[in-house]
Formats: sequence, C-alpha cells, structure tokens
Amino acid sequence: MRRIHLIFALLFTCMATLAAQTAAEWKTLKSDINLFLANDLGRNGYYDQRKIADLMGIMAETIGPEAVIAIGDVHHFDGVASVSDPLWSSNYEQIYTHPELMFPWMAVLGNHEYRGNTQAVLDYSQVSRRWRMPERYYTHVFSDEDDGVSLRLVFVDTTPLIESYHTDSRYPDVAFQDVERQLAWMDSVLTQASEDWVVVVGHHPVYAETGKDVAEQEALQRKLMPIMQRSGKVKAYVCGHIHNFQHIRAADDDIVYVVNSAGALSRKVKPITDRPYLSTLFASDATGFSVLSASHDRLVLSMIDAEGRVIHSIDL
Repeated sequence: MRRIHLIFALLFTCMATLAAQTAAEWKTLKSDINLFLANDLGRNGYYDQRKIADLMGIMAETIGPEAVIAIGDVHHFDGVASVSDPLWSSNYEQIYTHPELMFPWMAVLGNHEYRGNTQAVLDYSQVSRRWRMPERYYTHVFSDEDDGVSLRLVFVDTTPLIESYHTDSRYPDVAFQDVERQLAWMDSVLTQASEDWVVVVGHHPVYAETGKDVAEQEALQRKLMPIMQRSGKVKAYVCGHIHNFQHIRAADDDIVYVVNSAGALSRKVKPITDRPYLSTLFASDATGFSVLSASHDRLVLSMIDAEGRVIHSIDL
C-alpha cells in the first residue's frame, strides 16, 4: 500500500512540476497584441476538440488574447443549415465555454462551410455576441495604443479561388462568388496597408505537404501569392485545411507559409521533398492551435500541441 501511495505522490509531483513549467512558458508568449489561431474544429467535442478547447481557455488566463482567429471548418462535415442549426451548439457554443474565451471569434469560411448555408455563418454574427464575420473576406487592425503597435489581418475566402469547387455540386454557394472582385479588394488593402505587421489568413494552403490535390495549392499560387508578394508587406500567410502543423519557406520569397493544425483530428505529415524550391522547417502531426504575438520588435507565431507545450516558434 505504501508503494502505491508513493507512486501516486511521484506522479502528482511530476504533473504539478510540468504544469508549473508549462504556465511559465506560456507567460513568455504574451506580448502587446496576442491572438489565438484555430481551425478545423467542428467534431462535436470529439478527437481532442474539447480537450484543446479547455486548454485554450486555461492559456487565455495567462496570455490574455484579444480574439480567436477561426481559419475555417468550424463545422464538419456539411456546414450549417441556418443560424439555429444545432451544430452551432454542439460544435461551438457548448465546447468553447471557458469564461476567458468569451471574446471575439473572427472567422473565415472553410470548404466544409461551403457544403452548407454560407450566409448563415455570416448571419450568426447577429445571434452570437462573440462571433464576428462581417463579410466573406475582410480586414481588421489590432493595435496597442500605449505602445503604438499595429497588426493588420487580411481574411480571405479561399474556396471560391479554387476551380475544382466550382464544378462540385456539394458546394452550391461557390459559383455565386465574384473571384476577381475579391482579388482586386485584396490588392487594394495590401497596397494601402501601413501597419507595423501584416498577416494574411485563409483556409487553404499556398504551400503544404498533403495528400490533397495539388491543384488547390496551384490555384492560390496563381491568384493570391502574386498579390501578397507585390505588396512587399505580408509577413506570413497562415492557413488550415491540412490538419497538421507546417512551417514552410520558398526560395526567393520573404513570406513565411504556415499551416495551423486542426483543433480536432490531425493527420500525418512529412517534410516536402518533391519541390526543391520549398523547405520544410518544421512539421508535426500534433493537434492543437497557435498563438500570434506582436510587439514593435517582434512578430512571433507559436505552435501549441494538445498538452499545452510550445512545439515550434517562428519569428516572422
């Protein structure tokens, strides 16, 4: 019996030490502007979703983020039918319940939202006090007036930019979207941007290692990438969709390409080897989310696994 008590005491001590170390590490992530990045969430709480949701709340107590940037696929598998669809409760409201997560969630549409009623995802902004999605694509500036730091996020709607979705009957709303109008808007926003930092977020990747059709990436390379590069202001493009963490650099390109892992149900990943102009600087199949922190001197993206560990940080 004494041996059993000793084992439990040692386990408790180890867990308490790990928790203290983790909380101390979280404090180092906090800066003037702090955001959580999360995507590929909608699993009714399963596959690590509820665990990561609780973790986000606990970490928010320490980091104090201003918003969650929800980069698509909040709802698997067929989007939502309306603003009163029960999935809003089982995928979102009853999962992200921590008091420290009752701040703005700024979203973009993923491909799974496009399988349902995409207008309902925008209209939910009129139902929920924390859901913020004014348009299918939009921009928002976060700023710290005391320190004079500013961070512009540019939210893009990537599904209509990919040709294959236009011919797939599962995505009825895609055909009604004006692709050229969105690209012209994006070009205008980036041309006029004057903030300290600029980051573009969209659901689909420009570059990634994945078993998905490479045509998805090629479409964004043709349409999004030239606009971002021409502006000379974009520090990073951050996406979801692939369900793992990836940090990618392309030759002769100053933009950092980041794949943010799923907040529920991840997939295997390996370094990119078939495109010599790309370098995989980090890859992990861990579930999780990321923290984006900005000050005058640094813009840092930190990848967090389901245990709350910082598994990779990028100085953008």
